[in-house]
Amino acid sequence: MSVLTFALVFSLGAFLQLTPAALADSELKVVGTGDGLEMLQEIGNGFSAAYPAIELSIPPSIGSGGGIAAVSSGTERLGRVARPLKDSEVQYGLIYLPIARIPSAIFTHPSSGIKGLTSEELVKIYTGEITNWSELGGADLRVRVVRREDADSTLQVLRGSMPGWKDLEFSPRSKTALTTQDAISSAREVEGAIAFGPYSLPLEEGLVVLEIDGHHPTDDSYPSAVTLALIYKDGTMDAQMEEFIDYAQSDQARGQIRDFGGVPVPK
Repeated sequence: MSVLTFALVFSLGAFLQLTPAALADSELKVVGTGDGLEMLQEIGNGFSAAYPAIELSIPPSIGSGGGIAAVSSGTERLGRVARPLKDSEVQYGLIYLPIARIPSAIFTHPSSGIKGLTSEELVKIYTGEITNWSELGGADLRVRVVRREDADSTLQVLRGSMPGWKDLEFSPRSKTALTTQDAISSAREVEGAIAFGPYSLPLEEGLVVLEIDGHHPTDDSYPSAVTLALIYKDGTMDAQMEEFIDYAQSDQARGQIRDFGGVPVPK
């Protein structure tokens, strides 16, 4: 075999590895937002038990935008997002499939000594007007404010639904968490910390999930929630993707969503 012929055969083999048929035989990753991560991983565990021949991975957060970019470019087949698609993203041929409504939660380190806040008090904390938990009847401890970046899905929902948040300007002393998991870790590890993110039952472990205006995130009257959705590119559906999407909408997965404090979206 000549060097040229070998090079052509090698190149053809590399090309075939990138075709959809070859990709369908590889690991199925569901990439994107950190919202509802533990819940989706539990759904993934149930799926893997039912379909052991399919290698599934639900990795740590790269954000809704990262998931959209990965699926749009063809790097990954399935993504997860916690915000609606923009018109510019729909133009990439993305299909949006909501599976769960996840309440937005405000939570603190237990050292704060606070179980609930009014929406007005919450605004004063995040703008820096209230700086010590003792001002609210809690511990004599500095309030450590943790926020998210402006594009974060939970923050966008809070701005659109929580009283006083539409034009809220964060305290310059606040810390910006880059992922949901970072926000949760900060609240768990730093005395006096307060943060926000999507609600799930594991948040109740080692944190205080606050009632706002007397309502817990699981109450029907609680105002803020994000919608967790799967995304994929039109025309790329394969057997692995179809099996996972069907499972994510199954009665078993809907039960897992409820177990984590979410609300399944009707089919």
